[in-house]
Amino acid sequence: AIVQGGGVTEIINDFPVAEGASFVSGNNLNYVSIFGIWAFFIFFKQFSITNNMLNSYRYLAAKDSKNAKKAALLACILMTIGPIIWFMPPWFVAGQGVDLAAHYPDAGSKAGDFAYLYFVEQYMPAGMVGLLIAAMFAATMSSMDSGLNRNSGIFVINFYQPILRPNATEKELMIVSKLMSTFFGLAIILIALFINSLKGLSLFDTMMYVGALIGFPMTIPAFCGFFLKKTPDWAGWGTLVVGAIVSYIVGFVITAEMLQNWFNLEPLTGREWSDLKVAVGLIAHLTFTAGFFILSTLFYKPLEASRQKDVDTFFNNLATPLVSESTAQKKLDNKQRHMLGSLIAVSGVAVMAMFALPNPFWGRMMFVLCGGIVFIVGLLLVKAVDDSVEDAKQAKKTV
Repeated sequence: AIVQGGGVTEIINDFPVAEGASFVSGNNLNYVSIFGIWAFFIFFKQFSITNNMLNSYRYLAAKDSKNAKKAALLACILMTIGPIIWFMPPWFVAGQGVDLAAHYPDAGSKAGDFAYLYFVEQYMPAGMVGLLIAAMFAATMSSMDSGLNRNSGIFVINFYQPILRPNATEKELMIVSKLMSTFFGLAIILIALFINSLKGLSLFDTMMYVGALIGFPMTIPAFCGFFLKKTPDWAGWGTLVVGAIVSYIVGFVITAEMLQNWFNLEPLTGREWSDLKVAVGLIAHLTFTAGFFILSTLFYKPLEASRQKDVDTFFNNLATPLVSESTAQKKLDNKQRHMLGSLIAVSGVAVMAMFALPNPFWGRMMFVLCGGIVFIVGLLLVKAVDDSVEDAKQAKKTV
């Protein structure tokens, strides 16, 4: 995109901006303060969604606390530079004045969501669309499988076993977990099909609404629970009930006309109302939903000895660093490095093999570059195998 657009500066200069607007805030915005409020609370929302007990399962895949911190730091760095890479193609397409609605008539008002696909189809070498789709599936599955397992685990361990089947066997719990994973997966597919049917709502706005009105209130007790320990057991689900009521009011009761009258504003544009609705939802949850969780501490009563022991154990485990330096762990590391490294290296070779597709030389080299990066990562993983552990294992066998 940078090459096609003549550089980053040229892409920014070519971006279509209405008179009085700016590249940073965008068009259809009469009140720049609305954009500032939206940006501030979106950052706060994303911070809490990433750092809470509900979503901490992503770090359970790390072998110890040190590696979990490295994983978090790597994610922080990549997610900081990622948007610059991701937004460059649609910025370039916007600067070219492409009529996406004409190219994708079935998309309706959501044609803007196809900017990235248009760029790959028109400016990238043949075969890149398939590689892009494969990458999207891989990225989705890497989050979806852990998310489904988390949800089914929460249901089975916190509801099915203690309430419905206290004496259930491990085999029964595993079967129920698989059934719930299937159920949640089908539910997500149906929800996705429903969202796709809403022709008047863009994918970006949908993700903003879902994050602000559904995702954020669910993380409030999971985030505040790090700091507020003396809350009654009903504080968690009670906060979710309050959050659901707040989301309903913001989503279906409050209208743009109400806000215009309350704050004496000029008629809001579609863009302004969309941003303001998300911001109002986040502000409402911070005020009422989080406020309810905090106020629940007033109703805290000393727990029974067995229950208090569980709570103390939980927070003690939370504060205790996990260290794993055993020989068994090193053997597992070697096994994973060798297996994953080999598979990744083979994948890299397969991507480089797309060099054979009929493309100009620069297009062929694009696949060599992509595949080469993957191949090198695979080789580095294989090379990271600790031979000293294998040598010690072999020496033990010999003796």
